[in-house]
Formats: sequence, structure tokens, C-alpha cells
Amino acid sequence: MTIRQATIDDLDVIVPLFDAYRQFYRFNSDLEGARRFLFDRFANNQSIIFLAFADTAAVAFTQLYPSFSSGAMARIFVLNDLFVAPKARRSGVGRRLLEAAAEYGRRVGAVRLVLSTELTNTTAQTVYERAGWKRDLVFCTYQLELR
Repeated sequence: MTIRQATIDDLDVIVPLFDAYRQFYRFNSDLEGARRFLFDRFANNQSIIFLAFADTAAVAFTQLYPSFSSGAMARIFVLNDLFVAPKARRSGVGRRLLEAAAEYGRRVGAVRLVLSTELTNTTAQTVYERAGWKRDLVFCTYQLELR
């Protein structure tokens, strides 16, 4: 298993994984939309993506979005996406991607990574907790749909 930071040259291998990730969360497949979205993230330096390869096949990815903590007055990253293709699950690749994201955050001086997942996604929650992530028991998350 190899993990490395993706570049815009990796679009062809990221797009199918990203599309599968969206379908996991019940969005319709949209390969062209996925390509445009990811291209824009790369072109505007708006995210960091790590890819995992088994031999030469891309089998998983995680995407980080930069943000800031006003309280800490420091950089943080939102780990917004983590997806492992079904054939690569239970191989430890999810944990390795979490480790790569954490190492990247430390290297660039971030004070923390944050993520959210569906309450029903207990498999992912187990992976996160085994990797040292702590469930927030203090704050509630709210969202406002704008469209």
C-alpha cells in the first residue's frame, strides 16, 4: 500500500473514487461534475487530497479543506471526505490515510483536524476512534441549507 499527496495530474484516478464516495452518501453519480469540482479545488489550491494505491490501482482517498480556529488563532483542517473502495476495506488503508492527513497537518503547523460523519456510519466511527480521534461531546453541529 502506497499513500501520497495527489496533484491535478491525478484527476483521472480520483474522479471515480470521489464519485463512489458521493454515491455512498446517496448522491447521484456525476463523473463530469466530480471532475469539474476536483479540478477547481486543485486549480485554486482549496484542498489537499491523499491517495492510497494497492499496487498501481487507486483504492482510497481523503480530502482536507483548510480552515482556521478563531479561539486557537491557528490553522485547522476539515477532513471532509474519506473513502475506501469496497475491495480495499478492512486492509488498514483508512487508518493509513488518517495518519497521512495528521502528519500533513502537523508538518504545516495546524493545531487540529476535524471531521463529521453520519451517526449511522458506525464502521467509520470505529476507524476514527481507533486512530485516536475523539467524539465531540460538548458542541452540537447545525447546518443551514441555502439552496
